[in-house]
Amino acid sequence: MRNFTRILAATALAGALALAGTAQAQGGRIVCWKDKAGKVVGCGDKVPPEYQSSATRELDSRGVTRKQTESVEETNRRREQDQAAAKVKAEEDRKALDQRRQDTALLETYANEKEIDAKRDRDLQVLDLQIEQLTGALKNTMQRYNDTKGRFDMAEKNKKPIAQTLKDEFSRVSAEKQRFEQSITNKNKEKEELRVRYSDYRKRYTELRSQQATAKK
Repeated sequence: MRNFTRILAATALAGALALAGTAQAQGGRIVCWKDKAGKVVGCGDKVPPEYQSSATRELDSRGVTRKQTESVEETNRRREQDQAAAKVKAEEDRKALDQRRQDTALLETYANEKEIDAKRDRDLQVLDLQIEQLTGALKNTMQRYNDTKGRFDMAEKNKKPIAQTLKDEFSRVSAEKQRFEQSITNKNKEKEELRVRYSDYRKRYTELRSQQATAKK
């Protein structure tokens, strides 16, 4: 199959050269057109209708290539590639701008690394206080939960009908217990994220100060 394709391409090129000789005598031009695989499949004085969207190569009367056009598929593919590259560059530029803004704010907010540590500790204290308050509220809720669950379990054990008010109370206190537990979990996660964030701030601040000191030398 490959040999056949090569023979076809060679035949098309040979035809183009022959036509070029004719064109030289007539002072005209020759246009060769390609298939979707990029192989020359024909030459003549004009491109057939079925190959209007294909890539072409135009030869002058001496058989020298003077002009080439790409196929519609190639044009669309190149346009998509250009758009993708432009999108990537725009995102990189946006990130670079955000980083410059963050760096400027970091240098203007803190005079040294100790101030960063102090701000971190203050923020952690706020979260610790919130966790303490939530823990106290959870403790009170657990007392109500255990009491309600005890009455609920006792009724089931004795195979007595469970009053709707008890069902509603148990459902309410269970949801409240779950809410406080989730809030405490979220606050502890927030503490870890805060430590990481301030560690990044400190590291970046040190880098920026070092760059400034180097630039002054």
